[in-house]
Amino acid sequence: MKKFNLLLSLLFVLGLFQANAQTSVDETLKEWERAKAYTKEYLDAMPESGYALKPTPEMRSFAEQMLHLTDANYTFGSAVTGEKSPVGRGESEKATDKSKENVTKLVLAGYDFVINGIKKMTPAQLSEKVKLFDRFEMTKATALGKGFEHQTHHRGQTTVYIRLAGAKPPQEKLF
Repeated sequence: MKKFNLLLSLLFVLGLFQANAQTSVDETLKEWERAKAYTKEYLDAMPESGYALKPTPEMRSFAEQMLHLTDANYTFGSAVTGEKSPVGRGESEKATDKSKENVTKLVLAGYDFVINGIKKMTPAQLSEKVKLFDRFEMTKATALGKGFEHQTHHRGQTTVYIRLAGAKPPQEKLF
């Protein structure tokens, strides 16, 4: 009877671990979907005329900031999922059509690439190691977190761009 109770206890703990691991994949997916929606609000808030706006000549334009964010999403997403990026490294930012419509399309496609990759991941894959930029070794979960941090940083920078264009940035969207 004691062995049976021990076995049940172990199965219960293992079940909790599996549920928590799956929750981690689900939560990661939920956060990236939220980030996509939030970034779309930024893209929508900026008037068409503001897409070329640069706060100073040496800075990226609003469009270039968003396309830079997109390039990184493809880079991090590809490294984590193992799927080949449909966009070459740095290619999005070099787009010649930096209209609101095209930038929005490109940025959302970059988020979809990451999101669709996460949907295919298992909890065990989040714990696997990956090497970013041929020198930084970390778990895939951490790499996704680094990608998330990068897109948050650049989206946040564009708050100033939107205000300089005379528009109102979206409200914070933590949840």
